[in-house]
Amino acid sequence: MTDSSVPLKFLADPGHFLALGCGSGLGKPAPGTWGSLLALLLWWVLFSDAGLLIFLVAIFVATGFGVWACGRTAKALGTEDHSAIVWDEFVGLWIACFALPGGWVWAAVAFALFRLFDIWKPWPVGWCDRNVKGGWGIMLDDVVAGLLALATVQLAAWILYAAGTI
Repeated sequence: MTDSSVPLKFLADPGHFLALGCGSGLGKPAPGTWGSLLALLLWWVLFSDAGLLIFLVAIFVATGFGVWACGRTAKALGTEDHSAIVWDEFVGLWIACFALPGGWVWAAVAFALFRLFDIWKPWPVGWCDRNVKGGWGIMLDDVVAGLLALATVQLAAWILYAAGTI
């Protein structure tokens, strides 16, 4: 099976369906960006008004599920980390959106920073991508990219609020 082919029957399996980002990972080009866009929409609908504890629990549950589902789907596709597997982008983007200041501008900044760190793979994202394998490997680099985006957004918000510009 080539890296770009995913049988549509995979969408009928709930674990594969979610690992493929509810089908968004089949989007071309840039399946990770399509997955992140759907993740942003779902964050807005499901979590933007949720309490921080509920959101934190959801992130932990989604991460644990992702380790299993992404590893299982990669194995079924015969690859280490198929480009259509984007549940890791969902979780990474949701981490980047944790405790955001209000408004779509901050969500857009979190999205852009997450995609930048996920694509660029600065240390430690790149280290995780190269050295951790299986379901954990698929998930961990995006979790770390999400944490870097979260830290960057929160630092920017703190600086802007402290300066009185927002």
